[in-house]
Amino acid sequence: MIVIGIETSCDDTSFAVVEDGYKIRANIISSQTIHSKYGGVVPELASREHIKNISYVFEKGMKAAKITLKDVDGIAVTNRPGLIVSLLVGLNFAKGLAYAGRIPLIGVNHTLGHIYSNHLSKSEPEFPYIGFILSGGHTILCKVHNYTTIEVIGTTRDDAIGEAFDKISKFMGFGYPGGPIIDKLSKSGNPNSIKFPRPRFKDKSLDFSYSGLKTAVLNYYRKNPDTSKADIAASFQKTAIDILIINLKRYLEKENVSRLSITGGVSANSYLRKTMTEFSKNNNIKLFIPSHELCTDNAAMIAGLGTRLLEEGKKDTLKLDAYSRGIK
Repeated sequence: MIVIGIETSCDDTSFAVVEDGYKIRANIISSQTIHSKYGGVVPELASREHIKNISYVFEKGMKAAKITLKDVDGIAVTNRPGLIVSLLVGLNFAKGLAYAGRIPLIGVNHTLGHIYSNHLSKSEPEFPYIGFILSGGHTILCKVHNYTTIEVIGTTRDDAIGEAFDKISKFMGFGYPGGPIIDKLSKSGNPNSIKFPRPRFKDKSLDFSYSGLKTAVLNYYRKNPDTSKADIAASFQKTAIDILIINLKRYLEKENVSRLSITGGVSANSYLRKTMTEFSKNNNIKLFIPSHELCTDNAAMIAGLGTRLLEEGKKDTLKLDAYSRGIK
């Protein structure tokens, strides 16, 4: 079964061809650099860039996979959550392909797509398992029951972890996106040089909060402008990851966990990958983290999940709409 995927939920324009739900025959990603000077994604500019790039990634992906529309069994497209003006570009392009080729269309949840990124392999995790979805928009600890059903154990009450990386990077003048920049800078810093706060809720919730950490880092930087930026970055990064570990440990006190999946843009962070690998080894947990290419927004995860939905007999009409929110 050959399914093509289209992903335009934020500022990456991506097209992929996936066979049988796991074999990636093409996965083209065009990342927008225009937003760096603004310190964050500008929705209108993102939409315009998607319009410029979508035909290019489509043609390049089809050529790489050596297929035509006649070979396609289904079209999967991200239709939630994300920036509406960005989502609509991909959605309308997918509708055009579906209409022209009389091909089944299926809308895919971007968040669930990230979870599926660890299933783009024959050595995929067995259900159920515990999952972290870590990105600029999400910090979610969940129990994954199947491809489309997750039980949220804890989520952010304010800033997402990726958002905190971006905002701190912007404030300290490092640039955007902040995740890769802070990750690289931290390698030359001392992660134990500064003690930043780790939030804990009185109601014993396993939710997360990064607003307080973000504020603490910014206040420290204002009061100590001569402190090594590498030390600040490394100490912040360590604290941000520690917050994840703390809640995971608390969950382990109540439930047995044998499989852990980490997905989303932040899962590309080298310190997180190292720390979670050590933690999983020490706690006899099998860890699943996708390749770096599949950590960020990509159409392969959309095509893969779309394949499973189509196999279940699900499909959408050309009236399929886009939604800015929605985990499930």
